[in-house]
Amino acid sequence: MDIKAENITVTIEGKDVLKGQSVHATPGETLAFVGPSGCGKTTLLNVLGLLRRVDGGQVHVGGRDATRWDDRRRRRFWQQHAAFVFQDYGLIDEESVEYNVALSQMPIFGLVKRHRAGIESALDRVGLVGRAGEKVSTLSGGEKQRVGLARAMFRSADVIFADEPTASLDLDNRNLVTLFLQEEAARGAAVIIATHDEALIKACDVSLRLGSAVVAKPRLANPAEGYSD
Repeated sequence: MDIKAENITVTIEGKDVLKGQSVHATPGETLAFVGPSGCGKTTLLNVLGLLRRVDGGQVHVGGRDATRWDDRRRRRFWQQHAAFVFQDYGLIDEESVEYNVALSQMPIFGLVKRHRAGIESALDRVGLVGRAGEKVSTLSGGEKQRVGLARAMFRSADVIFADEPTASLDLDNRNLVTLFLQEEAARGAAVIIATHDEALIKACDVSLRLGSAVVAKPRLANPAEGYSD
């Protein structure tokens, strides 16, 4: 699934945080938004993730104009197609690791065997196998970020949105996050990242320095998939 912003403007407290910005995220690629604090990286990420509405321009999801989608259609996109990896982890501290990994995919009557198997597989990939029953509040910062990665893996999302995913992590955890994002792109997901991390930026296929030109590494592009609702 591809996501495209065309000539968008976002105004916050009378200031144009983004003005006339365009960008295209495609399946199978890692796209990094780069620039100093306050340049609009997270705002642009949130626009593409349909978390923030624009004051001008258009946002297209899988070839469809999503600029004025109502809350129901945006929730459907989040539930069926998107996964978010946040700097502050985006976890519920007093719930279990298992609960947080399965969040929004949890069946009404609880997890079934196939869900548990998928959760354990995701936790194994991030080095947290056997810890599904632990409370998130007992984990370190790096371990919490790993839970966020496991949640995105479990969802097998079409689009991964990552906001400063390596901030405040040690080298091993930064490398784990980078590898995860690359693997998700290799799986066919469109991976969109806001970051200051120069090592992560270098590992991405495409980078966009806000206010500057897109810089892309040569690679074979995957065809975009259409959005079906």
